[in-house]
Amino acid sequence: MSRIGKRPVELPKGVTATVSGQTVEVKGPKGTRAFTATDDVTVAIDNETITVTPRGTSKRARQQWGMSRTQVANLVQGVTEGFKKELEIQGVGYRAQVQGKVLKLALGYSHDVEYAIPEGIDIVCAKPTEIAITGTDQQQVGQVAANIRDWRRPEPYKGKGIRYKGEYIFRKEGKKK
Repeated sequence: MSRIGKRPVELPKGVTATVSGQTVEVKGPKGTRAFTATDDVTVAIDNETITVTPRGTSKRARQQWGMSRTQVANLVQGVTEGFKKELEIQGVGYRAQVQGKVLKLALGYSHDVEYAIPEGIDIVCAKPTEIAITGTDQQQVGQVAANIRDWRRPEPYKGKGIRYKGEYIFRKEGKKK
C-alpha cells in the first residue's frame, strides 16, 4: 500500500480546489494551477482535504496513486508558497544580471549568454554571483535552473561554473610533475 498516496492533501486558508472528471484545479494567492490525473485513480474533495485513491490493485494503479497525490500536493504548495531554486556562480569574471525579461550571463565565452526568462518564472540576482529562480510550477522552476546550469557546468579541477546552492562538487587532483 502506498504510504504517500494514502495521506490526504490539506487545503490551507485562502486556497480553493475543484475536481471535474480527472482534472484538479487549485486556486490560491499566487495563481491557478491544474493537473489531470490518469484513469487509474479517483480524486475527491472532502472538507478542505483532497484524497486520491486507486481504482484497482494493478501495479500501474498503485504507481499512479502516489504520483497523483504528490502532483496535487505540489499544486497546493505552488499556489500558496511557490517553489525556489538557487544557483551560485563561481569563477573569475563570471557574473549574472537581469535586464527586463532577459538574464545576461558572463561565463568566460567571447560573448554574453542571454537567456529569455519564460512566462510564470521570476529570476532575481541579489549578487552578481547568485541567481534565485521562483515560480508556481515545480517542474518549470527546476527545468529553468537546469537550462541555466547547462551553460557552464561546474568542472572538477577548479570548481568553476554554475552550481546549485549547497551542491558538492567532487574535486580532482591536477597533473603532477
